[in-house]
Amino acid sequence: MKYVIDTHALIWFLEGNPRLGSNAKTILSNPESQLIIPATALAEAVWIVERGRTSISSATALLSAVNADSRIVVYPLGTNVIQQTIGLAAIAEMHDRQIVATAIVLVNQGETVVLLTCDQNITASGLVTIIW
Repeated sequence: MKYVIDTHALIWFLEGNPRLGSNAKTILSNPESQLIIPATALAEAVWIVERGRTSISSATALLSAVNADSRIVVYPLGTNVIQQTIGLAAIAEMHDRQIVATAIVLVNQGETVVLLTCDQNITASGLVTIIW
């Protein structure tokens, strides 16, 4: 099983925020978990940190934490992900579409994937399996 990480799950885990769901926290704390961060989620997290909307000290600190974790793979925002976003009208926000599309691309490649998110729009879409 692989876990795709939404932007809030990434930030809240790194800052120890209690809003992180208990199931997501367990998965993110497990040294055996295989974690995938969509490139768009990482870029969005950097943007949030740069605007001071988190307790993470800097974008450099965020990237250092991600790079230091050998469990994490950053999945690129390629044309395969963009193609998959077409038709995801149930998800209005561009970044959320790209995060869900990343999970769907992985499933289409034969991976067993769960998305770690609390985003109500994504959850309500029913497009991917969610854990929070």
